[in-house]
Amino acid sequence: MRHTLFPIVFLCLAGLALPVGHRGAVAQDAAAAEKKVSYYRSVRPILQRRCSGCHFDGKREGGLSVIAVSELVKGGEAGTSLAAGKPDESVLVQRISGEKPDMPLNSEPLTAEQILTLRTWIAQGAEDDTPADVGQAITAEHPPLYSTPPVVTSIDYSPDGKTLAVSGYHEVLIHTLDGSAPVKRLVGRSQRIESLAFSPNGQILAVAGGTPSLFGEVQLWNVADSKLLHSVTLSYDTLFGISFNGDGSLVAFGGADNRVRVIKVESGEVMMKMDAHSDWVHGTTFSLQNDHLITVSRDRSMKLTIVATGQFVDNITSITPGALKGGLVDVQRHPTREQVLAVGADGEPRLYKIFREQARQIGDDFNLVRAYQKLAGRLCDVDLSPSGNKFVVGASTAVAGAARIYLTEDPTKIVDVPGLTGPVFAVSFRPDELQVAVSGFDGLIRLCNAETGAVEQTFPAAPVTPSTPVAAPAAGGD
Repeated sequence: MRHTLFPIVFLCLAGLALPVGHRGAVAQDAAAAEKKVSYYRSVRPILQRRCSGCHFDGKREGGLSVIAVSELVKGGEAGTSLAAGKPDESVLVQRISGEKPDMPLNSEPLTAEQILTLRTWIAQGAEDDTPADVGQAITAEHPPLYSTPPVVTSIDYSPDGKTLAVSGYHEVLIHTLDGSAPVKRLVGRSQRIESLAFSPNGQILAVAGGTPSLFGEVQLWNVADSKLLHSVTLSYDTLFGISFNGDGSLVAFGGADNRVRVIKVESGEVMMKMDAHSDWVHGTTFSLQNDHLITVSRDRSMKLTIVATGQFVDNITSITPGALKGGLVDVQRHPTREQVLAVGADGEPRLYKIFREQARQIGDDFNLVRAYQKLAGRLCDVDLSPSGNKFVVGASTAVAGAARIYLTEDPTKIVDVPGLTGPVFAVSFRPDELQVAVSGFDGLIRLCNAETGAVEQTFPAAPVTPSTPVAAPAAGGD
């Protein structure tokens, strides 16, 4: 604040010595400083991006939620967060200011511009200009209502094979396999849930998503208690491709900011970043020894990185232009080998060795072990069975879709899931390898026989509440 205002004051005092054009510019700057700051358009996005991970209705660290002006006024354990007209007396400003601000916890401080926006809004009276037609906030007490099943972007069987985690809008739904109502609804603040995964012991569910063009978020849930352990807000767009390391202590994920990150499950702290990709990073998986990370991207590359340092090592796929016909969407490591299975826009699953055993030659694709029969459209998801003997993929042509089960060692052996009516975005192998789950655009979960592909059970991803029809106007009126 002091650095912003000092030049204006100095120039105004020296105004008689300035040309008329310069004095006009100074006046415009002063007028801009007094411009009304909108809570809804300017303040709310800052709080959502930087503060709401710990301070929303599902978590309320320190008893505080920042999702509405009324909640800021109510405050938390430290009392009200706002003193309208008095930014220096407002707890909100005090916690985010100074050389070493208290908040945001385990994250970069707010920028000077963001702090100035908050200070100015409070100084101007902390007016709430939220539009009247903005609906009720979605919380655990007020979960989403669906008139049709939601598009499903990710599913995962629990390690014991008894439940299935399914992405929804603002939530993850935990289903039993009988098709009844979900037994748990893990409601968070991210509108889009892009990727989810159970920890190896099944106790924690990791979720990657966000609200496009606003924030990316990783959620770590204690599944038994439906308790949100950590909400880690990173970047200004959605996160993808979440995966655990072998002992469940680390979680990796990519994002629309082209960056790869690894966080510690215990603390939510970011312990590794990698920036070698040039487009969205859609998938991640750890090597068998958990010391390397394999990532795939829309930039048509699969990259190998050292987990401990974030050092990029090599491109696993060919670097020859045109060798890959489109971006890569997902990658899974073989359960018992240093090999990975990758899928993407060209519709052809490919199995690769992780580590190069000879010098790279221009034009080679040395690490490729084998390619499998193509599906029409782009492949959206892949999951290997726990033994690695089989895998399942889901595909989309934008207007139709498919799911196919392969034998890993025999590219000629395939089983297609019949009767699919739309794009398939999510697949998962049950741990006993007897069943696969398939879902996508139509929002229906199909549990299929892993040997024959036959659909054995179908149910909606989320409870559906039929919409009330609007009464037709009476006939014969004037």
